Amino acid sequence: MTTPASSPAAPEEYDVIVVGAGPTGKTLADRTAAAGLRTVIVESELVGGECSYWACLPSKALLRPAAALADARAVAGSRQAVGGGALDPAAVLARRDMFASHWRDDGQVKRLRDTGIELVRGHGRLAGERRVTVEAQDGGERLLVARQAVAVCTGSRAALPQGIPGLAEARPWTNREGTGSPTVPGRLAVIGGGVVGVELATAWRSLGSDVVLLVRGTGLLPRMEPFAGELVADGLRAAGVDVRFGAPVASLERASADSADGAPSEVTLVLADGERLTADEVLYATGRAPRTADIGLEQVGLHPGGWLDVDDSCTVPGVDGEWLYAVGDVNHRALLTHQGQYQARIVGAAIVARAQGSPLDTARWSAHTASADSAGAPQVVFTHPEVAAVGLTLDAAEQAGLRVKAIDHDLGTVAGAALYGDDYRGRARVVFDLDRKVLLGATFVGPGVSELLHSATIAVVGEVPIDRLWHAVPSYPTISEVWLRLLEGCRD
Repeated sequence: MTTPASSPAAPEEYDVIVVGAGPTGKTLADRTAAAGLRTVIVESELVGGECSYWACLPSKALLRPAAALADARAVAGSRQAVGGGALDPAAVLARRDMFASHWRDDGQVKRLRDTGIELVRGHGRLAGERRVTVEAQDGGERLLVARQAVAVCTGSRAALPQGIPGLAEARPWTNREGTGSPTVPGRLAVIGGGVVGVELATAWRSLGSDVVLLVRGTGLLPRMEPFAGELVADGLRAAGVDVRFGAPVASLERASADSADGAPSEVTLVLADGERLTADEVLYATGRAPRTADIGLEQVGLHPGGWLDVDDSCTVPGVDGEWLYAVGDVNHRALLTHQGQYQARIVGAAIVARAQGSPLDTARWSAHTASADSAGAPQVVFTHPEVAAVGLTLDAAEQAGLRVKAIDHDLGTVAGAALYGDDYRGRARVVFDLDRKVLLGATFVGPGVSELLHSATIAVVGEVPIDRLWHAVPSYPTISEVWLRLLEGCRD
């Protein structure tokens, strides 16, 4: 029952209040509820969050058919079976819709309730120490009070650049429209060379769009090893994407009226050098911003609108009583769904320990410290070729003042890769700490390399000595045999 807007909200007590029901918030709530703490989760949109409906799942559903077709065409025999046919856009979009649960959260709501977690729908705002008000869609208001903890798990949103004339009128796509469009645009301009930009350029090109990818800088995937962006750029160009570097957009113009059949009018992009490009849609993939502008941070002495600083247990400093946590994208430690869920497991354990009166173990790699955020956060880019990376790049390790060595190997020379696809092209690199004799990072580029990543993550996070790692024998003939060549380079 919703409290009438005209009546003061009576306090409702819980042990833990979680604001935001994306993967991070749900994982955290599950941990505290499983420990017997009465937990409530507040959500203003769909339970499941960005990842379930507008990011991870729908984007990978769009990308997988093209990867499967490319794998089939890479092998003599299956190549002849599939021929030169194109993907069926309607079937791909229907499968995408299924993975996005048709933008309904009934199933995820049921799973919450089955685990004993209460759900309050509405916009949550901090209202003082351990207090959260929830504004319901009907205008009513509820006041929730936490005996133990409040966790802000509100995530991030697409960040659009400021000061570009015509941007608002152009009605640009963000990742939400880019993963959820019900139709295939004839011409698509993608702005940005990060993960979202290259993945969505790959997906829509595979479905028949004429795609131009405009990148302000000089390479793709700037936070990864340079060769990763180079090979992805080659793959995009081979697929027919017009990839342009050093091409900032100065302004946009969209005709004021849509066409008679309801289709959106075309957009003209004016580049900094004066060149004009025309597209049916323009997608901005230029970064993320935290969802903290209207969640009541000022009520607890924090500045609204920015990323939330946290310690390694994701506790927000500067708030008396160690009751406020910021978990997932909102703390800007690692903007990845799996890292948000990892943090949620750490925070869940910390909240339970504090509720039981136990001290936190804040040592590195302990149960209450999210050490992997800085040392071993894995990421896959589902382009063609795929990119899989974990830990430090060579440049990041050198910038940190570490004495390191990079060992590279051509993946195409590995027997398992040659069997995977004719003319397999790819590259692998590990970053080796010369003093501690452990791996600090690994990057793989090539078809199917995402399945190599967890072994690398274990090696990096586990800080497995090279002499012991040498005894982890890869099966023949698999792509994982590249580990032999990489470890040989570490021992030289």
